[in-house]
Amino acid sequence: MYETRPRSSGVVLDDLSEFRAELYDCLRARRDELFDLVDAVLCAEGPVRTLVGLALTPEHRRGHGALYDAINHGQIEIARLRRALTTVALPRASGGRIVLAADVTPWLRPDAPTCPERLFCHVYGRRKGDHQMIPGWPYSIIAALESGGTSWTMVLDAIRLRPDDDEIAVTATQVRDLVARLIEAGQWRQGDPDILIVLDAGYDTARLAFLLDGLPVEVLGRLRSDRVLRRPAPSRREHALAHPGGGRPPLHGSEFRMKDETTWGEPVHTTATGTSRYGNATASCWDRLHHRLTRRAAWLEHPGELPIIDGTLIRLQVEHLPGERDPKPVWLWSSAIGITAAHLDRLWQAFLRRFDLEHTFRMWKQTLGWTAPKIRDPHAADRWTWLIIIVYAQLRLARLLAPDLRRPWERPAPPERLTPARVRRGFRHLRPRLPIPAGAPKPTRPGPGRPPGSKNRAPARHHDVGKTTKRAETLTEHRDRKG
Repeated sequence: MYETRPRSSGVVLDDLSEFRAELYDCLRARRDELFDLVDAVLCAEGPVRTLVGLALTPEHRRGHGALYDAINHGQIEIARLRRALTTVALPRASGGRIVLAADVTPWLRPDAPTCPERLFCHVYGRRKGDHQMIPGWPYSIIAALESGGTSWTMVLDAIRLRPDDDEIAVTATQVRDLVARLIEAGQWRQGDPDILIVLDAGYDTARLAFLLDGLPVEVLGRLRSDRVLRRPAPSRREHALAHPGGGRPPLHGSEFRMKDETTWGEPVHTTATGTSRYGNATASCWDRLHHRLTRRAAWLEHPGELPIIDGTLIRLQVEHLPGERDPKPVWLWSSAIGITAAHLDRLWQAFLRRFDLEHTFRMWKQTLGWTAPKIRDPHAADRWTWLIIIVYAQLRLARLLAPDLRRPWERPAPPERLTPARVRRGFRHLRPRLPIPAGAPKPTRPGPGRPPGSKNRAPARHHDVGKTTKRAETLTEHRDRKG
């Protein structure tokens, strides 16, 4: 099934060496330069501030011209690389369950009007409750979460959202393809617990659960605190007793208003757990609650009657949060029904682990320099994104091997507790023990470039920001367009 015992350093070194060899085979055009570029990011001293600055590292054996040529014109076999990532040992939760987190993070390009396919990305301002919409390239990321207190994740897939994309449909396709690869790689087999998909607010959890129907997955997402859900419709006998005069049976039961405690009723399970970070955590759940869907937006073209997607509503209340005196409760919705008290505790604890993905995004942007290059072509941005995923995957594989070159003010830590930044700090000393399949550079001369004093007579085209296709929002608009 899967390995639970700690592996020796020799086995870990072999795994990392095999992954680097497979990585080199996934690179096509400009493969030697792309491989050197990955090693340059791994071994650079300090955070990556500029793309051209990587050409000055000793691990980068070529000039800065080859660096930009590889980013702009290199080729990566993405399908093979995705399969290679799923063959690595995955982190598991209790019971051997795979927990995947999906989220969207932006590569902001507000001052780049010549960059095509930019969208307005939601970001938080510096003040509390301050929200902004800034142009950029949003990426949908899926990563496997680890258990316990850690900032490590295992990124398995990334897709850039385009102007005409439906975010939920893209996420559903992304999850479906990833689950198929996990089953093909033997990471999930018949009889294993369902794969848990953890989402933050902003995702339509009901629609995602509907699109993923038939897969061995359970969807868990956060809801806004002002939502209204419905209980199951009463049976025909109950309806006949309540309405002797007859009438059409209702499709939905009574309302469950999250802001009105009088509509809650008694929960099915209530558990209390003490935590070191949040104090006492109390979780309550109500079974078989669903969203009342309407024929708008994504459900506008749904054939037949709208589905009723039952699930479990969870209310999580913690004693204290960092920086907040009176924390508000968190509402979660799971696509599973009939859950037990033990399952309830595993769900909300898995949701708290979802925030480890934020540490990964911060590591990418602030240390590995994911958003540092001023790239114009979105396809080159995709190529650089996958190189960053390769870098982070090697750091995760090397965390038991890299020496701990801690600063004088840092505390010693065992190898299994090193952060990604501290593993990267010692990767340069580990690299001589690893294979370097990239060939040595050939002697050459730089090209003449643009003659001095000449002007660029082919200025780049400017592109608009945002969605390019306006979707119908009402049934009337939809009928008028089809008619």
